[in-house]
Amino acid sequence: MSLLEIRDLKVHFPIKKGILLERTVGHVRAVDGVDLSVEKGRTLGVVGESGCGKSTLGRAVLQLEPITEGSVVFDGTDLSTLGARDLRAMRERMQMVFQDPLASLDPRQSVASVLAEPLRTHGHKGDHGKRVRELLDLVGLPSTAANRYPHEFSGGQRQRVGIARAIALSPELIIADEPVSALDVSIQAQVVNLLEELQERLGLTYVVIAHDLAVVRHISDDIAVMYLGAVVEVAPSDGLYDDPLHPYTRSLLSAIPIPDPEVEDSRERILLRGDIPSAAAPPPGCRFHTRCPWRQPTRCHDEVPLLREPEGVVGHTVACHWAEQVRSGELQPITSEVSLMVDAAPSGVSATAAD
Repeated sequence: MSLLEIRDLKVHFPIKKGILLERTVGHVRAVDGVDLSVEKGRTLGVVGESGCGKSTLGRAVLQLEPITEGSVVFDGTDLSTLGARDLRAMRERMQMVFQDPLASLDPRQSVASVLAEPLRTHGHKGDHGKRVRELLDLVGLPSTAANRYPHEFSGGQRQRVGIARAIALSPELIIADEPVSALDVSIQAQVVNLLEELQERLGLTYVVIAHDLAVVRHISDDIAVMYLGAVVEVAPSDGLYDDPLHPYTRSLLSAIPIPDPEVEDSRERILLRGDIPSAAAPPPGCRFHTRCPWRQPTRCHDEVPLLREPEGVVGHTVACHWAEQVRSGELQPITSEVSLMVDAAPSGVSATAAD
């Protein structure tokens, strides 16, 4: 059963000009026609280069960014149809963990006040102090942390406070936007394990936005790959890593180093030439064709590929005209864009080794 359904979601930001910014001369298509669903109790990972629209997607799900077109349906309710009061009530069931825990916590409030604030805001009665202690225990912090302030904690501890605040209202859905990217590698695993423990204990559903491919693989049941505001591939986690179908996904995964020197030195690397195009003027046809080593004349330039299941593949969708041919090796990449040497990882995508 799907808890969250995203249908043809578009989030466009106007580009203004003029002394008073009175003229709209274009739009940045941050999210441009995304279709996704998340089943209750599962984790959807969203990955892609910096600027691909994944954070905007997360904020749009919670209605923190205005939606241009499309719908976000949470547990059968289209959030775009709700008034302010109903949307506020619905937000008890949907919360967010932010990338920078220090920036998301009020430095003037103690942890006790930070954790009690959502309870007060939503009119929860009872012993807030008791609930604060329960939350601290859930995220592995001592009860004495309640009287301390955000600047007195390490980065990992602050993120635990941010997670505690997100679960204060007992939500069903958590949007985690780069929850470990600001943390040391040694601390990242602890926070990821905490998120998994809380999911099992509280029955949470996650949408985890990240650029670290190892983190996404570790925590996600399913993964959606975004490029320039659109989803280009969706698959179960193991299926995507073991059998990537989209050329963009193949390039991302080829940037992950393998802890075997012989394999690492000899394997093929797919290097993306040029910069990611502007979201204000995305290329026609397949948005990836300007950088794709497997691009073909005419069709890739003129025809927009739709998400589909290729022949012989079940539960794995890809937006590529030539997915079958790329997968079988029938279609060979342009040799000048494939190398056996590591040149550079795609922009904004971490090449941390997968476990």
